[in-house]
Amino acid sequence: MSAIPLNLTKDQLTALAEIVPTPFHIYDEGRIRENARVMNEAFSWIPGFKNYFAVKACPNPEIIKILKEEGFGADCSSLPELLMAESVGITGEDIMFTSNDTPASEFVEAARLGAIINLDDIQHIKMLEDSAGIPELICFRYNPGSARTGNVFIGDPAAAKYGVTTEQILDAYILMKKKGVKRFGLHTMVASNELNGEYFIETARMLFLLAVRLEKEAGIQLEFINMGGGIGIPYRPDEKAVNLGEVSFGMKELYEEIIIPAGLDPLKIVFECGRMVTGPYGYLVSKVRQVAEKYKTYVGLDACMTNLMRPALYGAYHHITVPGKEHEPADTLYDVTGSLCENNDKFAIDRKLPVITAGDFVVIHDAGAHGHAMGFNYNGKLRSSELLLQQDGSIRMIRRAETIADYLSTLNFEKLIVEI
Repeated sequence: MSAIPLNLTKDQLTALAEIVPTPFHIYDEGRIRENARVMNEAFSWIPGFKNYFAVKACPNPEIIKILKEEGFGADCSSLPELLMAESVGITGEDIMFTSNDTPASEFVEAARLGAIINLDDIQHIKMLEDSAGIPELICFRYNPGSARTGNVFIGDPAAAKYGVTTEQILDAYILMKKKGVKRFGLHTMVASNELNGEYFIETARMLFLLAVRLEKEAGIQLEFINMGGGIGIPYRPDEKAVNLGEVSFGMKELYEEIIIPAGLDPLKIVFECGRMVTGPYGYLVSKVRQVAEKYKTYVGLDACMTNLMRPALYGAYHHITVPGKEHEPADTLYDVTGSLCENNDKFAIDRKLPVITAGDFVVIHDAGAHGHAMGFNYNGKLRSSELLLQQDGSIRMIRRAETIADYLSTLNFEKLIVEI
């Protein structure tokens, strides 16, 4: 079920907001750790199972460090993400580097760290060879095209910019084998925020069959299959979370049906989930500035879409609660808005909530992934702080809020004039 309550009362939020002004994001360490352990246990039958946490979902070193302690690796897609992983001690093959339109310099850095390099395009082979050299282990991101359907978040695979096509995939592996690669992996990512567990079982079937084909037609035995991420979370109260146990059981049946008879056992299976790990356990806490009566009734917050852009970008639903009014009837219709000079700066449209007044706290749920990470500075808005609700009940700041000085800092540079 979605809308997991924030473990802070209105009185506690009032005291906290006197120290750390709203808006802020806050993450529940205990629940994140528990969720990581549930995932590890669900797939414990897999030799060497690992989830490479998608750093893009919640790029904060303190969160990544917590997940490292729970046995997770890091899925990185840029130089800053690689360096962030390194900063908390994640290196080598505990890093999966998957990117697109990748500059050569980032391949060099990934190679320096000993990361698993997952190539998104067949043309990247030459770029990698010319920059970082050909590694012992290589992986390709597979795009099955019309053989699979995507969803609203990631789009139709046949129209996606990601991955090596069905027509290219065999040639890509054969070429890398000729160049001396000894170890191979296979990756795909064809959906995002998917709640149908069968989707992931069928993705496993597709990849297992491709593994058999690679062995038969190219003499390549895969070391691992990366199922990607994409496991969704139930943003709406009537939605149900993916049952990881059922997904694991379905994958195990396919493993025994396809992989073992083909002589490909043991085959390591990994994921790179981010959203489902931290998403339900992060919250955007804001305060009501005003309730305005126009053609509609608007609840104006001190947060805006620069703090959480998913509702404006995707029309995404995020559950909203009002601390201290949990037991009051939700019978008043509101648009919940921010102060950005954009009319789509709305967290909710026509949402029934308890009667709200200026000064109330508002908690926006399921903001622990792709929330703070997607922040921006339009209108000169400053990105908010991030807090960690620790297992002992104490609260620690893990990222301070931006200041005006931060926002203006990039203007302080030596101006150079180049004659052309």
